[in-house]
Amino acid sequence: MLLAIDTSAGTDVAIVTPHGRVLGELRSSDTRHHAEAVGDAIETVLAEAGLSPQHITQVIGGMGPGPFTGLRVGVAAARTFAFARGARFIPMPSHDAAAHEWRAAHPEANGDLLVSTDARRGELACSRYEQGLLVASSCELHRPDAVPGAAHHFDTRTISAAHLALAWLDREAQGLEAEPNSIVYLRGADAVPSNGPKRVTG
Repeated sequence: MLLAIDTSAGTDVAIVTPHGRVLGELRSSDTRHHAEAVGDAIETVLAEAGLSPQHITQVIGGMGPGPFTGLRVGVAAARTFAFARGARFIPMPSHDAAAHEWRAAHPEANGDLLVSTDARRGELACSRYEQGLLVASSCELHRPDAVPGAAHHFDTRTISAAHLALAWLDREAQGLEAEPNSIVYLRGADAVPSNGPKRVTG
């Protein structure tokens, strides 16, 4: 079974089977209390799925882009759960979940897709997915009036942990590797804005 955790926006936790069936998902749009929410969310989705921690064989962690404090809470929770249970930890870009969600809702759409999420300070974090590709070709910060053009644009304020797991299953089915085990922070804690998201390994 797969446990997926993402705190790049709110707090989102899901249980998904290896065949892509969603057994439970808990979503919270609160962007300030990830630490309090994530543990309860894990407990709740396990109970909803009728599972215990030992049933989890893979833990998918949403690695951003996202704000420093909230994002690292989810990544730490995912890494800790995986370590404690001896499960495989799989890092995945959070925007992959949004791209998967949009494509699932628009199966006939052609062309590239631009996924954007709130980067705060008047900017959007934007990832471009070329047609037919599961991996983003770029991830950049842009002001709303300077977002690059694309055939389709999905601006979302939530990231689905269920779709994060489903995006990983799609990658796995195509023989693609997981992303590097590094967090993509929008900015450092209380730092001045950078020209783009900052990838931090560890």
